[in-house]
Parts: sequence; C-alpha cells; structure tokens
Amino acid sequence: MWRVILILVSLAPVLAQASEHPLELHQRLSSTPGENVVALTLDACGGAFDAGLVRFLVEHRIPATVFATRKWLERNPEGTAILKQHADLFDIEDHGANHVPAVIGAGRRVYGIAGNPDVEHLREEVSQGAEAIEEATGSKPRWYRGATAFYDPQAIDDIEAMGYRIAGFSLNADAGATLKKAEIVARIRAARNGDILIAHMNRPRSDTAEGLAEGLTELQAKGFRFVLLRDETVVSTGGRASRSPAV
Repeated sequence: MWRVILILVSLAPVLAQASEHPLELHQRLSSTPGENVVALTLDACGGAFDAGLVRFLVEHRIPATVFATRKWLERNPEGTAILKQHADLFDIEDHGANHVPAVIGAGRRVYGIAGNPDVEHLREEVSQGAEAIEEATGSKPRWYRGATAFYDPQAIDDIEAMGYRIAGFSLNADAGATLKKAEIVARIRAARNGDILIAHMNRPRSDTAEGLAEGLTELQAKGFRFVLLRDETVVSTGGRASRSPAV
C-alpha cells in the first residue's frame, strides 16, 4: 500500500502537467485612442528565408519583431545578415532552439509536434535559443514565443521566471503560412488599433508574402503605424485553452 502511495505521489506533478490544456496567449498593445497602431510579428521556425517578404517590409519601412529559432539562424545566415543590416526595422527575438512547443510531459504534442519531456528540456529549449540569438545579433533577447504559440501554465511560469516576456498575439494573419492570399488579406484588413499580428517568414513558397504585402499596404493607406514589441506596452487579454491541437 505504501509503495503504491509513494508511486502516485511521485507521479503527481507529471500527471498534473499532462492533464493541463495548453493556452494560446492573447495580447494587445496598450493603444492610445484616436491612433491606429499595430505590431507585426514574424515567426522563423525552420525552413527558408522569405526574401520577398523582407524586401517588401524594407521598401515600405514596416518594422517587425522576428521570432527566430536557432535552427533557422543556422540554416539562413544570409537572411540573418539582411535582418541585421536593418536593425531599425527588425528586432530578432527567441523562438527556441529546435522549435519545440512549450508543453511538458512525455508523449505530448501540439499540431503533431512533440513537446518537452520535462521542465529541464523546456529550459534548455528557451536558453539555447536565446544563446543563438545573442551570438547572431550581439543582443540578448527579451521576448520568447514558443513553437505553435501554445503553452502549459507551468511552462509560462518557468519561462517568465527565466526573465523572458512571452509574446502572444491578437490576430493570426496566415495560420502558420497555410492560408491563401485572399484569406490573409481579409484577415489583415480586419486589424484594429492595438492589434498584434502573427505571420511567418520561413515559407517563401506560401502565399504569406503576397498576402502580407497587399494587406499591410492597405493598412498603411488607412494611416496605420507599425511598431516593434520592444517599444510598446503589451497587455494580456487572456488565454484560450486548446481543445484539439494538443494531447
């Protein structure tokens, strides 16, 4: 009997983690009435460098907070160099070392991507990603966005305890670079003052670049101003629990 109790007690933290539903963090800018201000954030998970998208942003002077993984930085040194050449427009922040979702527990996945077996692996994912950012840019990242943008409550606590702010969003512009151009434009067209947009810059063969170019041009024509997260006050609007992408 005592042996069974001891086993259950030792497994309690693991079982608690596994029973948690991951959260998708929703945030907005603390905007000023009468202004139209939005923040564009771009994830560079793995894969390639969307040179067309970055060229458009440079030509139109649209800043973006880039969340890059160590894996992406290693694969795309030329793309990293271009971002660094325009440091006034692009702030490179931490997206982890290997694009591992911030969920904890053996066998847990989000959108089919395996999470961290334990807290120690989560911390390594965050810290090793940060080290790669600092090595590439010379600056320590202050923001973290986990792969898939879903988080266990415990993971949120651990990441914040490491000194990072977690970057959420309020408008998903390209659904992981899976949407067609018309849908991307429609989503961006619906942007409001204070929105934080999430899109991707690692899939140049997707419709993301063309969709963002048209949608962001429309926002500029409406008088929207684009900002970096590091320059703004970001407020949480809550978290939405995952019901289907994670197990």
